[in-house]
Amino acid sequence: MTVSELGERALVARIQAKLSTAGRQSASLVIGIGDDAAVVAPTRNAQTVLTTDALVEGVHFDRRFSSPEDIGYRALAVNLSDLAAMGAAPAWALLSLILPADLLVSDVEAIVTGIAGLGRQFGCEVIGGNVTESPGPLVVDVTAVGEVRPRRVLTRGGGRAGDGLWVSGSIGAAAAGLEMLKAGAAGDCIARYLRPEPRVRLGRAVAQAGAARAAMDLSDGLADAARQLAEASGCGVEIDAEALPIEPAARAWWEAVGQDAVLHALSGGDDYELLFAVPRTGGGRLRHARSRVEEPALTRIGVLTKDAGVRVLLRQGARESLPRGFEHF
Repeated sequence: MTVSELGERALVARIQAKLSTAGRQSASLVIGIGDDAAVVAPTRNAQTVLTTDALVEGVHFDRRFSSPEDIGYRALAVNLSDLAAMGAAPAWALLSLILPADLLVSDVEAIVTGIAGLGRQFGCEVIGGNVTESPGPLVVDVTAVGEVRPRRVLTRGGGRAGDGLWVSGSIGAAAAGLEMLKAGAAGDCIARYLRPEPRVRLGRAVAQAGAARAAMDLSDGLADAARQLAEASGCGVEIDAEALPIEPAARAWWEAVGQDAVLHALSGGDDYELLFAVPRTGGGRLRHARSRVEEPALTRIGVLTKDAGVRVLLRQGARESLPRGFEHF
């Protein structure tokens, strides 16, 4: 059965029923799904952090490679990653589905299942949204809301010259995974593309420990994040190519096809790891924050510099221009 055959109200009822069985209802939720708008009660001594991202078929995902549940999972994950970069704890989400008329109802339900499952994992509850028809591609649009203690918000612009740049986990896996899917190959990197892990707990721990001055997620690649963080902080940036934690399987993939693994890992997006600017005196606090969460290692990969015009990649004693990350236009 397609969404046009079922009809809007019946489809919304199915979505609501699926979300109502997804888990808890927050004590701060006053009015949830079913009214013209949701109502929440603000948490005392907390600031509200809001973010939104839309996933568009043909731009952010391909239904030949991504299952409907993968699409839903990823739609929420990219928003949770933004909250993580701000040091915020996820609380609520709004979901807008822009659906082709011939999309199967079972696919819509699977998208919602993917969103609800990840939401349960991180305590993020879908409390409202919208369904409308698309004359073209499928679009899944999520707005996520989180909370953070005052004076613990991480921004892109707080870095200072001399701050070390630290990145979580490994880079390059998602970009390599997408290439593997397009080539019809198999590999561990594919899962990192289809189901990125937002570093929510790590972002919160670093913020709460006061370990970093600035942060950004790697949605459009490490090179893009380093450039933007440095620009917002009024600094230059130097990245050490030899220190980059490139995913071994991704490095092997690019080297096998004769491509530069360093440049691909730097410019490829969708890793959703976190980049932190950490002061020289912040190492102990950073280690403390890392010890509180079951997250991947943190690696120091560079430094912010005084010269705001510098965007340098250091490799084998030579200075190269830092590559650019992904841009839509």
